[in-house]
Amino acid sequence: MKAALKTDTATLPNGILPGQGISALVDAGVVAAHAPVGDDQIQPASLDLRLGARAWRVRASFLPSAAKSIDARLQELALHEVDLRDKAAVLETGCVYLVELEESLKLPADLAAASNPKSSTGRLDVFTRVIGERVSAFDALPAGYEGPLYLEVSPRTFPILVRRGSRLSQIRFRRGAAKLDGKALAALHARDRLVDSETADLGDGAVAVSVDLSGRNAGGLVGFRAKRHTGLIDVDRRNNYDVLDFWEPLEARGHAGLVLDPDAFYILSSKEAVHVPPDHAAEMVPFDPLVGEFRVHYAGFFDPGFGHAAAGGQGARAVLEVRSREVPFILEHGQIVGRLVYERMTERPTVLYGETGSSNYQAQGLKLSKHFRPFSR
Repeated sequence: MKAALKTDTATLPNGILPGQGISALVDAGVVAAHAPVGDDQIQPASLDLRLGARAWRVRASFLPSAAKSIDARLQELALHEVDLRDKAAVLETGCVYLVELEESLKLPADLAAASNPKSSTGRLDVFTRVIGERVSAFDALPAGYEGPLYLEVSPRTFPILVRRGSRLSQIRFRRGAAKLDGKALAALHARDRLVDSETADLGDGAVAVSVDLSGRNAGGLVGFRAKRHTGLIDVDRRNNYDVLDFWEPLEARGHAGLVLDPDAFYILSSKEAVHVPPDHAAEMVPFDPLVGEFRVHYAGFFDPGFGHAAAGGQGARAVLEVRSREVPFILEHGQIVGRLVYERMTERPTVLYGETGSSNYQAQGLKLSKHFRPFSR
């Protein structure tokens, strides 16, 4: 399979490329980089993208366009350049930055790509979107795309410290239509039980995910609310920060709902345990974009093997990154807040999520990002 990928992706079935397929893309030069791509960047169904040498603070975000180059945008909007080559830099909350990425693409005509923030990025409330040169959409690179990649970064709650090589985003490669329709999803759930609910909602070709406000799965806690005016978080440091310096724990209150404060950021968890079988990948999508009052899950990729018992993930919850809008909004226990879309893999990954013991969120319950030390009351 790897040899075929080096020359012709048309030999593949439709689906998401696994880690060994991504390795073949790197070997073939489909994925190129200023610094060699490391083996630890390659995940079961995605590739971690690294910040490059230069970043720019820009006045505002912008809609990408096929009619205007990134250089032209920077001439209009850049306030100053940030050098990431030899030292770390602070990205401030409420500011927008455009960062060149180390990786570039030369996709074949039948292979497209999609990106998403890494789980740890979403749990820090850092908003990121990948932009291609003269591509008129965020986080989507069309089949046949050839060119550099840029990352829009906007920390919303905590100021962050980054450097060249920091990883905030990830990319998946997709051949053809891979999403399961309603019939195929129902068959997969019957075979592998995608959520541990007796009344799983599989409407609209996706699995409904609801919020857990009972506290039963987290020792009486239902979540964490981010504090304001905190210190820096170095995105490359693990198990380094005290939870209470950055977060307010939220206790369960019987059957009472949780009132979301306007523009506050919360970490909550799903009521259901989630399972992604080894031959599939999943992505969290909004339950109903017309609701508008709150947003759930900035980082939506779930790799093959997440929640899979054989990979040590039995009972894994989805962590929900929740931000309310302009008005207070009440969440109720069991309220549906998102849906999981499942897609076929072109083949089973040789290494599943959590199988090597290096995955940060396998078998997770209510869990903050990897930057924080374990919390105990």
